Amino acid sequence: MKAVYDWLAEASAEQKRTLVAASLGWMLDSMDVMLYAFVLGEVQREMHLSAAASGAMMSATLIAAAVGGIGFGWFADRFGRVRALTFSMLIYSLATALCGLTQTAAQLMICRVVLGLGMGGEWASGAALVAETWPAQHRGKALAVVQSSWAIGYALGAAVAALVMPHFGWRAVFFAGIAPALVAFWVRRGMREPAEWQRQRAPRPPVVLLFRGRLGRNMAICATMNAATLFAWWGLFTWVPHFLSLSSSEGGRGLSIVDTSLWTIVMQAGTFLGYVIFGYIADQFSRKFTYIGYLVAAAIMAPLFAFVRNADALLILGPLVGFFGTGYFSGFSVIASELFPTHLRGSAMGFAYNIGRVASAAAPYVVGRVSETAGISFALSITSAAFLLAALIAMGLPASALQTADACGAA
Repeated sequence: MKAVYDWLAEASAEQKRTLVAASLGWMLDSMDVMLYAFVLGEVQREMHLSAAASGAMMSATLIAAAVGGIGFGWFADRFGRVRALTFSMLIYSLATALCGLTQTAAQLMICRVVLGLGMGGEWASGAALVAETWPAQHRGKALAVVQSSWAIGYALGAAVAALVMPHFGWRAVFFAGIAPALVAFWVRRGMREPAEWQRQRAPRPPVVLLFRGRLGRNMAICATMNAATLFAWWGLFTWVPHFLSLSSSEGGRGLSIVDTSLWTIVMQAGTFLGYVIFGYIADQFSRKFTYIGYLVAAAIMAPLFAFVRNADALLILGPLVGFFGTGYFSGFSVIASELFPTHLRGSAMGFAYNIGRVASAAAPYVVGRVSETAGISFALSITSAAFLLAALIAMGLPASALQTADACGAA
């Protein structure tokens, strides 16, 4: 039996480079957007924001991400995956750094909206780039590696907050967001567009084909199931750091900012494993049913995590919530990349992923609003219903079409 990482060692230099570029982009995307979650409490106090208003700030970012993702998906199909990846990284990098210079809630909101535009574009272009460079038998593992970098970025954001905020305040935390700009320049200088994309540059069929026939059915399933998963994810993980640091009298767990960050890093270790292991299972067995299995497990874990009070049990459940409650995103990236043809893949993935962000944008606000009346634990546990809804929708996925990236090209 070949070693677990033989597929990676045997990859071409181009395949490895695209994998590194997409992974770094997604990792730093995660770090930049989640820095807000770690400074949320301080922002609330200084700017006198309610929990609902704080959640609305993240909701605005997600709406902007939907717009950016759809726009950059179209851009990636017309002008190239590498160009789209580079520009999206520059936008979210600079916007994150500008968050540290804001003095009012309105200024911070504007910066978060601009950040969202770049954040939305990065995923579609990076995932399409990897999908078109790696063969079907390793595509699940390669895209799982890209997705796993989100966990690293989330943990990195926690580390930045723990190291910087106690000494320099919450604004200084955002200055770390400039790092992706440097990576963007490296990506642009050393990367070439995938040969598969170059072969199919012209003629380009109209994007409207994505909403007709078999492609239209696939789009409806992908967009709605992803909307449900994104609602669950942002509703749960936007508020987890605040939940952990909130005093026990207010329904939280009373951890310090340093302990919250350390605990979050442990949780992200489970998330990382969830991403990577998904890829191995999906390449060996079924993309569809691995995805559904993760979602059902996440639906069970979310309320357990929200209501358990024992510190040891919380520490055990945390990585499991991360494993199942985030790892399924490896499934969405490979499933979506294989359900749509090359000449429309960027547009399809940008739309399917980011239209879900429009629905999910309500999640941080809804959880914040419910927590004001029913408590933070109950508010977090409502994400379980969204996980189950996503699993139900995913039952309609055409499993026979997966692993053949252009199976729907003539639909």
